[in-house]
Amino acid sequence: MLTNGRRQWGGAIFSGASHTAGILILVVLAAVAVFLIIEAWPAITAPTEELEKISWFKGTSLLEYIGPLVFGTLLSSVLALLFAVPLSIGIALFISHYAPRRVAQTVAYVIDLLAAIPSVVYGLWGALWLLPVLNPIFSWLTSALGFIPLFADYQAPAKNILSASIVLAVMILPIITAVSREIFLQTPRLHEEAALALGATKWELVRMAVLPFGRSGIISASMLGLGRALGETMAVLMVISPGLLYSFFLLKPGQHQTIAANIAAQFPEASGLSVSVLIATGLALFVFTFLVNMAARAIIARRKDFSGAN
Repeated sequence: MLTNGRRQWGGAIFSGASHTAGILILVVLAAVAVFLIIEAWPAITAPTEELEKISWFKGTSLLEYIGPLVFGTLLSSVLALLFAVPLSIGIALFISHYAPRRVAQTVAYVIDLLAAIPSVVYGLWGALWLLPVLNPIFSWLTSALGFIPLFADYQAPAKNILSASIVLAVMILPIITAVSREIFLQTPRLHEEAALALGATKWELVRMAVLPFGRSGIISASMLGLGRALGETMAVLMVISPGLLYSFFLLKPGQHQTIAANIAAQFPEASGLSVSVLIATGLALFVFTFLVNMAARAIIARRKDFSGAN
C-alpha cells in the first residue's frame, strides 16, 4: 500500500513538472514575441522622415530596409543546406552502415566535437584560411562561367555570400550528421535482414530500407541546421562584405547581408529609434524562423510511420 502510494505521488509530481515545463516554454516564447513587438513598435510606426535620419538606414520604408536582409538570410541558409545536407547524409550512412565499429566511433566523435567549436572560431577560420583557398576557385568560376549571373563579377578577396554559405555549411554539418546518424541506426533490423535476404547489395539496402525510414528524420535534422544557419551572427559577419540588394550574384561582394550579422554590426552604435529598427529586423527573423519550423512540422506530420520524428 505504501509503495503504491509513493508511486502515485511520484507519478503526480513528474506529471506536474512535465506540464509546468511545457507551459513555461510557451510562456517564454510568448514573452519574447511581446518584447520584440513592443520594442519594435516605434520603428514600425515611425514616419519615413525619422527613419531616414539614421545614418545606416537604406530605403524609403522599414519594409524596404528589412526585405534585402530577409533575402540575404534566406539565400545564405538555403545555400548552406544545399552544401551540408548531402555531405551530412553521406557521413551519417558511413558511420551507421559502412565503417568498421572502431572507425565509426572515431569519426562520430570528431563530428560531434565540431559542434562545440564557437562561431567566432569558425569566422576566424573562414576569414584567414578559407577565403584564400576559395580565391582561385572563384576566379576560375568567373572566367569560365561568368556568362551565368550566379558566377559573374567576382572580386578578391572572396567576401561574398557563397563563402559565408560554405562556412555556415561547415557549422551546421555536425548537428545534421548527428541526428541523421541516430535515425539511420534506428532502422528496424527486420527491414534490413529482409532486404539482404532478397539479395540486395549494401547500397540497395540503404536505398530501400534505411533512407525511406529516415526521411522524416532527415527533414528534422535539416530544419535544425536551418535554424542555426538563420540565426548565425559572428561567422557571417567576419567573412562577408555587406550589402542590401536583391541579388543572385553569388560571387560579387557588397550584395548581401543577413539579419543577425546586420544587428551585430550596427547595434554598438545604435540608440533611440535605430535600436527599434534593429529590433524590428529581429522580429522579422523571429517570425520567419517560426514559420519555417511550422512548415517543417507539417512535412514531418505526413510521415506517421516514423513516430520518433513526431
